Amino acid sequence: MPARRARRLLPAASLVAVAALALSACATPASESGGGEVVWSIEGANLSAGHMDPQVSQLDVSGMVQRAVLDSLVFQEDDGSFSPWLATEWEISDDSTEYTFTLRDDVTFTDGEKFDAAAVKANFDRVVDPATESAQAASMLGADFYEGTEVVDEFTVTVTFTQPYAPFLQAASTPQLGFYSPKVLEESGDELKAGGPGVTVGTGPFELTEYTPDQEIVYTRNDDYAWGPNGAEAPKFETLRVEIQPEASVRAGVVESGEADLASNMPPNLAGDLGDGITVDSVEYPGLPYSLYLNEKHGVFADEKVRQAFARGIDVDAAVEEIFFGQFPRAWSILGSTTPGYDAGLEGSRPFDQDAANALLDEAGWTERDADGIRMKDGQRLSARWIAWTPVPDDRAALANAIQSDLKGIGFEVVREVLEPGAYNEQYGPKTFDLTDWGFSGVDADFLRNHLHTEGFQNASQVTDPEIDALLETAVASSDQQERNDIYTELQEWNADYTAIVPLYSPSAITAVGERVQGLDYDLYGRPLFYDVSVG
Repeated sequence: MPARRARRLLPAASLVAVAALALSACATPASESGGGEVVWSIEGANLSAGHMDPQVSQLDVSGMVQRAVLDSLVFQEDDGSFSPWLATEWEISDDSTEYTFTLRDDVTFTDGEKFDAAAVKANFDRVVDPATESAQAASMLGADFYEGTEVVDEFTVTVTFTQPYAPFLQAASTPQLGFYSPKVLEESGDELKAGGPGVTVGTGPFELTEYTPDQEIVYTRNDDYAWGPNGAEAPKFETLRVEIQPEASVRAGVVESGEADLASNMPPNLAGDLGDGITVDSVEYPGLPYSLYLNEKHGVFADEKVRQAFARGIDVDAAVEEIFFGQFPRAWSILGSTTPGYDAGLEGSRPFDQDAANALLDEAGWTERDADGIRMKDGQRLSARWIAWTPVPDDRAALANAIQSDLKGIGFEVVREVLEPGAYNEQYGPKTFDLTDWGFSGVDADFLRNHLHTEGFQNASQVTDPEIDALLETAVASSDQQERNDIYTELQEWNADYTAIVPLYSPSAITAVGERVQGLDYDLYGRPLFYDVSVG
């Protein structure tokens, strides 16, 4: 079974009694029954919009739920090290261009297909096939660096890159590079985005047996499972029922009433008010904090002084403290504080300062004002259009309102448009917006290459800088972690001045857990793991 991950109980006063009750419940022997059902309430609003396939989707929720089905070559432990999973051992060439894995010989997919070296090759080749239209998973597999996967023998496989590729083991531990049945890839590959029984087929501890889009996903125990990380075997309960409930208040209500056994993505304001017997666990995401991406190739953000004024004109500390009840730390860097390579030296630098922001805008020539108090220059209003992807949680909507209010105080207008996915993508593709927002979870800081490299698929800021490209390319190729950390420190300090990305806060995965559930664990991203769960 996976090593236990330390939990951080939310330090709200109202939870002290709850913690005591939860500890008492944990002391009770867990049920060893082979049956039972665990009901898991999730947000999951966009899964039905073609996001059931982690090899293609960029949404965290895709990997979170499909981890029940998709196993990986290796498992990443809490300390960042890697242990065997579908691979029993591996060797890395001296130049980090070849990774050779020895696979288990006793693993089968739930459709009866054998897991072997050919299955690894079929999945990895599918990820990088342009017809698959994968972005995140293809990037994690090296994208243009991926040379190919060679079947050495039935249970030995070598993955080769055209240059050293340091982040590969971490990528190989994620559901994005998990494995589908080769039969499914051959016969139903075009259906994986939609997902469903007989399509979403892996080697995992569960089999997807029912799916009603926008309502629920039902996973049934894989009784043959005996190859999980750290010796994990088939789950102790039979059914994992995932209820898709986008409204946070609904998720809070069902876990409080006992209709659900656990609820994910709980906002801090609701997590602190749940009833007796409910434990609240919080794991801070590693990765890129929830941030604003300023498009320097479109509109007013072409001017660095305007970008800097925008960042200095927002009272991030006050907004984050008030809206998230002190549970999410204010972010100072484009790496979260739990991410390797984080630069703590940026904490407290470039604080909220409307006088400094006003001076920067004056220097940039935005010296006139219209009747609404918005700055003007050459007959143009100082205005930026912010596009956001629906659904928007209430707390992020409140944060957006605070940002708009602060910026109006320095004469900077921000017009926000909340768009359905299709309408959002119509503007995101050609980059016809001024700013947008998201957070991105990831343990290896190489995800910055996607966000800041000229060719990065998530380069919403449209940064085009050969020196930045060179730094990112050097970091991904280095096998010296200290050298990589030094490069990522340089990139963090560069962004703090250049202001391509404005970090706001580092979110945590907050999960509310009812007293029936024993043995729940979490991965490094705070996503529930059910290997050792039993229901009382």
